[in-house]
Amino acid sequence: MKFLVDNADIQKIKEVYRIFPMDGVSTNPSILAASGRQPFDVLKEIREFIGEDSDLHVQVTGITADIMLQDAEKIRRELGKNTCVKIPVNEEGLVAIKELRKDSTARITATAIYTAMQAFLAAKAGANFAAPYVNRIDNLGANGIETAKKIQDIFEMNDFETEVLAASFKNSQQVLELCEYGIGAVTLAPDVIHGLIKNDAVSTAINAFNADFEKLCGKGKTMKDV
Repeated sequence: MKFLVDNADIQKIKEVYRIFPMDGVSTNPSILAASGRQPFDVLKEIREFIGEDSDLHVQVTGITADIMLQDAEKIRRELGKNTCVKIPVNEEGLVAIKELRKDSTARITATAIYTAMQAFLAAKAGANFAAPYVNRIDNLGANGIETAKKIQDIFEMNDFETEVLAASFKNSQQVLELCEYGIGAVTLAPDVIHGLIKNDAVSTAINAFNADFEKLCGKGKTMKDV
């Protein structure tokens, strides 16, 4: 499973990368707006940090397919052809996905997915990734985890090469369930990523080990000192 950080704050991205084995960064218009900076200034800074071969997902903001495709052209020109262009799955979005797919080098992420049918149509149109919004689906009274699993099953049964890129998580348990199911990728906010490894029992065990060692060798001593 690929792990992406869902954020545009370069300092938070760097901190996540320092600790965790990450595969890339995902953004959306709201995340970019929260930075308070010009979008391509932020995105170029992220691209420079993660490198040209890492996944960077950037969303179009056009309403019509024509404008979406113009957005996609600029995104790829400014940030590299390896950049994944996020296109929302509505009628105009499907038109844009089909047209962009004519370029075999294009990488397309179908986004704003709330139903398995959206994901199926996006995959059939040629998307490389499909991003169901797990927690937002829950908030509508459906089951986001089960929707993501159903999409995975549909892709496998129809021999699609499209990968699930699950998004919108509220806790680490949701992530674990999709890890167990073999979902292709997830994109997570920094606080959810840090929550993946936070465990009071682990901290208690480490503190006990260190206290016992200091009783033997002296306060503040570690293996390098003995």
